[in-house]
Amino acid sequence: MSSFQPPEIRFSDTPVAYPDAVAFMEARVQDIIDGRARECIWFLEHPPLYTAGTSANPADLVQPDRFPVYASQRGGEYTYHGPGQRVVYLMLDLRTRGRDVRCFVRQAEDWVIQTLEDFNLQAHVTPGRVGVWVPHPNSAGQRENKIAAVGMRIRRWVSFHGISINVEPELSHFDGIIPCGIRDQGVTSLVDLGLPVSMAELDKALLDNFETAFARLDEA
Repeated sequence: MSSFQPPEIRFSDTPVAYPDAVAFMEARVQDIIDGRARECIWFLEHPPLYTAGTSANPADLVQPDRFPVYASQRGGEYTYHGPGQRVVYLMLDLRTRGRDVRCFVRQAEDWVIQTLEDFNLQAHVTPGRVGVWVPHPNSAGQRENKIAAVGMRIRRWVSFHGISINVEPELSHFDGIIPCGIRDQGVTSLVDLGLPVSMAELDKALLDNFETAFARLDEA
């Protein structure tokens, strides 16, 4: 029998300022490393803002004065966060989950894909592009739309940052950046695709799919 405790599930009902979210994650990750706290999965939204990952190109910030811009220690480039987008921060202990960062990122992508399948949406990853994608309407396969972003940081085998899924954000807010440095593709959302999924419905599907998406090593 495994004695691992399940992760704490946290929900924030009002938008969380980005610096406050980072401060919480920093403290929680250190507590997990030190054995003072269990893993945590945090469901939240942010007010409108842009974040610059560790690979961000300043030229991809098209409208620097539109929303606050925060440097982020997560991997990746520029992304947008705002109301109508579900952000899920994953503070998970990879010491009990295989110590394989690439596998962990694939698990996060698969988690999103499995969840979207619950709403009859066939999403996928595309080689050479980060995130989760769906076909662009009427493009004959030449273009895709991004529906979810994935950006992680690992500290001493504990993860933080995580994923974001576009439920019903204001898609024009993405115009202030070149999302993830990809200029020739689009951005979409569940509602934009004609799927009136509520945040609560998405959250339930994410939680239902979590255990199958993320494997944990059994105790010896």
